[in-house]
Amino acid sequence: MSSGVVALDVGERRIGVAIASGGVKIAVEWGFVEVDGEELRKIRGIVEENGAELVVIGRPRNQSGEVTAQTRVVEGFAEKVREFVAVEFQDESLTSVLAEKLLKEEGRAYEKGDVDARAAALILQDYLEVRR
Repeated sequence: MSSGVVALDVGERRIGVAIASGGVKIAVEWGFVEVDGEELRKIRGIVEENGAELVVIGRPRNQSGEVTAQTRVVEGFAEKVREFVAVEFQDESLTSVLAEKLLKEEGRAYEKGDVDARAAALILQDYLEVRR
């Protein structure tokens, strides 16, 4: 992996974003994009800005590992992202819960967008670890 990778934690209101630069196997929180009708354009800009050849998208499932309505929403969104970059999925089970726990432990103020960005970083780090 010589180019960058972007990870997305797709939600109804916000999409958490994390990046890993070429060769570096460390996920870094980028921030988030509001779901406002311009999200695909903004994500394409982030992909281009980071020279990413791959977007990793968290695939939600319920606690039994089954597909949910949100899984279908995310998969539909992924199809649109595939129009301009390769996409792979990574399980996102409990990443938002873990993200919030980690942010609380840091003892600093945070917002929902910070949780989404941290969740995206956890998704990306999991993806990178599996492929080491």
